[in-house]
Amino acid sequence: MTSATATQTASQATPHHSTPGPKHNIEAMREEYYQRIAKHDMTPLWKVMSSVVTKEPVTRVAPVIWHFDDIKRLVMESGPLITAEEAERRVLILENPAMRGESKATNTLFAGVQMILPGEVAPAHRHVSSAIRFVLDGEGAYTAVEGEKSFMSPGDFVITANWAPHDHGNTSSKPMLWLDVLDFPQVNFFEASFAEQFGAATQSTSRADGDSLAFYGSGVLPDGTPARPNSSPVINYTYARTRPIIERMMKAGDIDKRHGARVRYANPINGGPVLPTMGANLAMFPAGFNGESYRSADGTIFVCAEGKGTTTVDGQVLEWGPWDVFVVPPWKRYSHQAEQQSVLFSISDRPSQEALGIWREEATAH
Repeated sequence: MTSATATQTASQATPHHSTPGPKHNIEAMREEYYQRIAKHDMTPLWKVMSSVVTKEPVTRVAPVIWHFDDIKRLVMESGPLITAEEAERRVLILENPAMRGESKATNTLFAGVQMILPGEVAPAHRHVSSAIRFVLDGEGAYTAVEGEKSFMSPGDFVITANWAPHDHGNTSSKPMLWLDVLDFPQVNFFEASFAEQFGAATQSTSRADGDSLAFYGSGVLPDGTPARPNSSPVINYTYARTRPIIERMMKAGDIDKRHGARVRYANPINGGPVLPTMGANLAMFPAGFNGESYRSADGTIFVCAEGKGTTTVDGQVLEWGPWDVFVVPPWKRYSHQAEQQSVLFSISDRPSQEALGIWREEATAH
């Protein structure tokens, strides 16, 4: 072997080490920089910009339905296990399967079904979270709110405003079940939750059942009523009063192609939402209704009050009947189909989003 050949062979056997290029150097410099700023509790926005400022809403919420047969059977099983007084509120949480353990139906709303047995009282308390009740089953139980005892029937929509004292009781011979929806995920996001228990199980009532509706919901107002209260002064928007309105709208042909013959529960003083954080609607659909596609930024909880049909959410079909509860996530396209004449109640965080100027809707696909 010649000297030249040996040199060439040795050269081929020796691994080649390239000099680090500019890109390798800058990546190493960046990583070293990120580690140094992390020690001062800082991190670069440019590494997460696409995930925190998204082009469209990104949601963890999943479409889900709870059928009333299951709800009632399982809630009834809790009766012998714990009293309303022990539990303070005997409620089964309707937990979105995409957010287990977070007590949320949507990212901003809690939902649960409460039961109160004959003779029971759910003790008086108050909290900064606003609440609503939508009655599902039973007759003759009441909610007392700020001195008015309101007896409830299926389909009634009862509100409990921020910090309003309230208790529940059942003077009937049958259990009463209703859907609770609260805004405490929003309140807890701000870390602003307060609550207070009362010494007595019930509050004293100074007004008759229906006084708030008569005083504020009849086209006249007591002289001196504040012009812009923070929430509706009406305690109970009864189904017996609201249903004939949507039925009359439907007969008159006032049927939206997406939402049916729909009304918005309103604050009778200023026309705004009943609560600053939650807004609700009631809609009637004729048999054979095949709704157009729609989506909006507010995640929505629906309850079927009458009839039978389906709601298609982002390609997933949810089949509903009386008192079934289901969720449509934010910015997911959906449409309603009614097999029979049907009524749907709905509630969402739209008022919160509108107050912040971030609510959007889209009726047709681009």
